[in-house]
Amino acid sequence: MSGAGNREQVFPTRMTLGLMKTKLKGAETGHSLLKRKSEALTKRFRDITKRINDAKLKMGRIMQTASFSLAEVTYATGTNNISYQVQESVGNKARFKVNAKQENVSGVKLPAFQAFIDDSINDFKMTGLGRGGQQVQKCKLIYSKAVETLVELASLQTAFVILDEVIKVTNRRVNAIEHVIIPRTDNTIKYINSELDELDREEFYRLKKVQEKKQQQLEEAEREEELKKQKLIEKATAAKKLKEEEAAREAEAARVAKAAREAEAEAEEKAKEKAEENIKDKAEEKESEEAEQEEQEETNEEEATVDENEKKTEEVETKNTTTYDAAEEANDVLEIQDKANEIPSDLINGDDDDDVIF
Repeated sequence: MSGAGNREQVFPTRMTLGLMKTKLKGAETGHSLLKRKSEALTKRFRDITKRINDAKLKMGRIMQTASFSLAEVTYATGTNNISYQVQESVGNKARFKVNAKQENVSGVKLPAFQAFIDDSINDFKMTGLGRGGQQVQKCKLIYSKAVETLVELASLQTAFVILDEVIKVTNRRVNAIEHVIIPRTDNTIKYINSELDELDREEFYRLKKVQEKKQQQLEEAEREEELKKQKLIEKATAAKKLKEEEAAREAEAARVAKAAREAEAEAEEKAKEKAEENIKDKAEEKESEEAEQEEQEETNEEEATVDENEKKTEEVETKNTTTYDAAEEANDVLEIQDKANEIPSDLINGDDDDDVIF
């Protein structure tokens, strides 16, 4: 947990990434080995603990038996203390010896003590000759077994202490690798990967920009070539168009000249036709005038005849009218005279001439 957010201060390169991966692999391998070592040591530690318990129980039983055996010796010999006799019987050579050796358990060297008795050396031959010799030999054997058990217990206790310390150190190493080194190395690898990915993205972006720039340059070159080609095509087209226009103008001029000639010819023909038509019209007009004159003369003659007849008729009518008017005037005069005879004399001699009615 302490190394969850930490990482090593390294420069993010691919070589460093390889070193960190190697370190992580070594840490994982070391963690696995230390874990297996811890398990093996723990198993041996439990075995030694069980053997220590058994040895302590055995030591208790042996010491109990030895105490009873010593009491029997004291009772049998009739002395309260036989240590002087034992000390006097001990020679220069040790009959009971302890061999020390080392036992390798998962790389841990544990001391192992082994007791053995040299049967060729017997310092207690004369002890108990007076009385109690059997009890003395029995007590000697029991205490010999007690010493062997003590040696075994000492060997187990020493291995217990050493294993306890080694297991604690191994567990600390396992925890340090599991919770500090591996997370820190993993975080360092993640950091290096992220930085390398960022560098790759930057490199990719840079290459992409370079490619885009090259593509733009190629496109610009292509556009320039296209513009040059287009200009050449436009120049060729313009020249061709000028030639076509000149040819068209020449053709138009020829057509206009031809049309003018045709128009002149048509105008001449029309003038001729018009002259002929005018001549014909004049001849027709002349003929029509002559016909009209003849008709007019005929009409005048007829009118003259009609006028003469009308004059004659008018004369006759005038005569008749004059005769009729004279008769009417005579009648009117007679009527006026009759009315005059009827008018009073005072009205005739009056001043108001305007009121006289005729």
